[in-house]
Formats: sequence, structure tokens, C-alpha cells
Amino acid sequence: MALDAKTAAENATLMKRATYAAVCVAVVLVVLKAGALWFTGSVAMLGTLLDSLLDGSASLLNLVAVRHALTPADQEHRFGHGKAEALAGLGQSFFIFGSAGYIVYEAFQRIMTPQPISHSLWGIVVTVIAIAMTLGLVAFQRHVVSRTKSLAIEADSIHYRGDLLMNLSVVAALVLSGFLGWEWTDPVFGILIAGLIAWAAAQIASNAFDQLMDRELSEDERERIKTLALSHPDVINIHDLRTRTSGVLSFIQFHLELDPEITLTKAHRISDEVEGEIMREFPGSEVLIHQDPAGLEPLSRLERV
Repeated sequence: MALDAKTAAENATLMKRATYAAVCVAVVLVVLKAGALWFTGSVAMLGTLLDSLLDGSASLLNLVAVRHALTPADQEHRFGHGKAEALAGLGQSFFIFGSAGYIVYEAFQRIMTPQPISHSLWGIVVTVIAIAMTLGLVAFQRHVVSRTKSLAIEADSIHYRGDLLMNLSVVAALVLSGFLGWEWTDPVFGILIAGLIAWAAAQIASNAFDQLMDRELSEDERERIKTLALSHPDVINIHDLRTRTSGVLSFIQFHLELDPEITLTKAHRISDEVEGEIMREFPGSEVLIHQDPAGLEPLSRLERV
């Protein structure tokens, strides 16, 4: 089973709007930060500009990936196209790691050859505007993720949340370096920003890798599935529970052990009832149940094949 058509359509619309919003915000921030970098020459500002450039690239990649991931299953992709989201997330992580390395390089160059920061006020004003826009975008993304469980939108949100910390760091660097004359703070804050970027990239890569490798749902979620199945009065036991995720979908399958004397019709009804309970607890999942007579020794996977 899958989400009902109305809910699925609403989630798809939300995901698309989130990708459009991210691209638009990134474009505006790139223009503003490029102007601020021109006036200030700050390494910290360079770091946040590069991050916004990569945000824009990643968000554009997300836009394409999400549209592809929302394409319905077809003859060649029976499980849908959800893993396009994970591929987009993995691609984002490579972009972000690259930007972190470049920022560190520029920061060390500035440490070796200190340069004063000029027009700090321009940079501070632009950064405050960036913080306000990013807060609005992150709030919208969190709403979309809570509704859709989208990995691609979550990945986008992770590094935009990191942007908030980076922008605060830029304000601190501009104040300390531009107004107090502490020139060393600018490259130091640049390196800290690079660390935040790299940490965000590692999180994105880990989530994407787990999905591409069909990692099981968490142990708590697996226990909830077992509890729901065993709560049905006619279910004796379950075995061979296997789970995975693909984009916004979760796939759950297991063998349901039932009284061997019941009719096929009753076994089918019981399975439907168990499936419905799991679907209510895990919306957006597809559940596949195989009925087994209780007491029958389950075959190994190789034997079943």
C-alpha cells in the first residue's frame, strides 16, 4: 500500500515548492554576498559566498532529483525513483567537501599574509539579511520534511541550518577584524566555517549512503512493526522482517505466522488488517506480507530462492 492519492499529491507539491524556494534564496544570497565580498575582502565572507554558491548548485540538483524521484513507478523501475534523492544528497556532499577545502586554503593564505578588512558595515548588513532569509527557508524546509520525510529536502535543510551558524560567525569576524583591528580573527573564523561545512557534508553523505545501501530502519522502528503485527489476536508470530527506504517511501516486508487450520480467505483478511495498522503508524510505506502456517520450519533465503 502507499499514501492515498490526495496526500501523495500534497506532499509532492510541498517538496517541489521547497526546492524552488531554496534555489531562489540561494541566488539572492549569492548576489548579495558577492557584493559584500567585493567591498570587504573578508575570507569569512568568501567562505559564506562559496557556501551559498554550492547551496545554489545543490538546491538546483535537488530540484531535478526531487522531480525525478516523484515520478511514479514504471515498467523499468517497479519500486519507483526515490533513490534519485539519495544520489542528489551524495552529490551535494562532494560539492560541500570541496568548498570546505578551498576555504581552508584561502584562510591559511590570509594567515600567512594578513590583510585588513574594509567596509565591514556593508558585510554585516548583508549577513543580517542572509540570516533572515535563511531562517525563513529553514522553517519552511522543516515543515516540508515533517510532512514528507524527504531525504533530499532534509539534506538541503542541513546545510542551510549550518549557514545560520556560518553567517553569525561572519558577523563576529567582521566586527572583530574590521572594527577592532584583530585581523587574525577573519581567517580563523573562515576555518571554523569550513569545519561546519565539512560536518554537514559528512551527515548528508552518511544519510545518502544508508539509503543507497538499503540500510534497515532503526531498531526502535523495527520493534514497533513487530509489536503492531503481534497485537492482532489472530497472529501467532512473525519472522524474516526486512525494511529499507527509497526517497520518501519505506518498504516493509515480513512473514506472518497464522493458525494452519484457517481458510485462505481469513488469512488474507488478517494480513490486510495487520497491513492497515502498520500503514497508519508508518504513512508513506509499502507493506508486503507473506502468510505462513505456524509451526512450519522457515526455509533459509537460499532455499527459498
